[in-house]
Amino acid sequence: MIVKAQETSNIRVILAGLVGNVIEWYDFALYGYFATVIGQQFFPSSNPSVSLIAAFGAFAVGFLVRPFGGLLFGRIADLLGRKQALILTLLAMAIPTVLMACMPNYSRIGIAAPIIIVLLRIIQGLSVGGEYTTSIVYLVENAPDQRRGFFAIWGLWGAVLGILLASAIASLLANILDPQQLDIWGWRVPFALGSLVALIGLLIRRGLVTDVCTEEAIDPVQQVFGKYRMQVFRLFLLNIGGGVGFYAAFVYVVSYVKEIDMVPERIALNINTVSMAILLILYPLTALLSDRIGRKPLLIAGGGMLMFGSIPLFQLIHTTDPLRIFFGQLGFVIALATLSGGLNVANVELMPKAVRCTGLAFAYNTSMGIFGGTTPLIATWLIQGSGNPISPAYWLAGSASITLFTSIFWVRETRLSCLS
Repeated sequence: MIVKAQETSNIRVILAGLVGNVIEWYDFALYGYFATVIGQQFFPSSNPSVSLIAAFGAFAVGFLVRPFGGLLFGRIADLLGRKQALILTLLAMAIPTVLMACMPNYSRIGIAAPIIIVLLRIIQGLSVGGEYTTSIVYLVENAPDQRRGFFAIWGLWGAVLGILLASAIASLLANILDPQQLDIWGWRVPFALGSLVALIGLLIRRGLVTDVCTEEAIDPVQQVFGKYRMQVFRLFLLNIGGGVGFYAAFVYVVSYVKEIDMVPERIALNINTVSMAILLILYPLTALLSDRIGRKPLLIAGGGMLMFGSIPLFQLIHTTDPLRIFFGQLGFVIALATLSGGLNVANVELMPKAVRCTGLAFAYNTSMGIFGGTTPLIATWLIQGSGNPISPAYWLAGSASITLFTSIFWVRETRLSCLS
């Protein structure tokens, strides 16, 4: 059992919870945004679509190993303390971020280049598997009872801030560099800058109060697959819609607008950056709303908006008009912000304390690995195979329906529940 050795200030709790997610998702987003050039340099093919699919395939590998990272770092967090796990995940994250900045491409080292890229995605995926869920558990466990939703959202807020920083820097480079400069060396600059964020995060987390283990705990991994397997499965289902929606609307959409709509990359990145800035504003507001009216109303409202809105919103995005693209993405912003306001804190409140980090990490990361992280690959394949540019919307609507029906029929209200 893990308890706090002493109280930690609210500001330090929030900073510690969000900073690791900034660097984790900054790196992940950069890979998604520069998937086209990474595909060309590390997975060359005479068919550009094949290169893009290969690049997104390596991206998906990082997601597929996340459940194993969740079990590894979740177990550390449940048995040895949240601080130890959070420091280790941040250190593991710094490795692929720094190396991506100086990796030689296929023309220089041949087949070793794509192999190393895949290995870096695996390391990054293992790290993310423990980072995000452990951070929101840390935030909720250190929050006042009436403000758990507000505290929990800062883990996700940090993740989106990392993606926003990646989008903003990528947009800046697209505006000041010509396409040839961006393809040759410009795409590497944001990865190099990520090492600075990692250093800041490490300094903040090293100053956290160390958790104290008061008794011998039963192996949480064993309990996740035994006593608490149905609670884990419930969270697996609950997170599907949000994961697919997020990666469709904020990672894949940049490549979609550029490759399918034939809109300049600069415009695609600008729209994405503005949309995520709005998302950052809405997150704390919907989290505060969940602390007032409960988690379940937001889960149902957000899941319903994603399920019924995916097709019309994708139809808005499928155009060469930047304003219509923006309104389409804004619709996804509102739906995802509503869903996340209740989902983030419910993830922690629905998981029993004995396996909170391990169980949540495995459920969330398995859901993201199978559904969320594969979304760019599946969306690209659907369009390639069907010729229908709206086909990714059907994948998103179907995924959102799982979250909606799980919220309605298998989730109780947890706003007033006791964490212990």
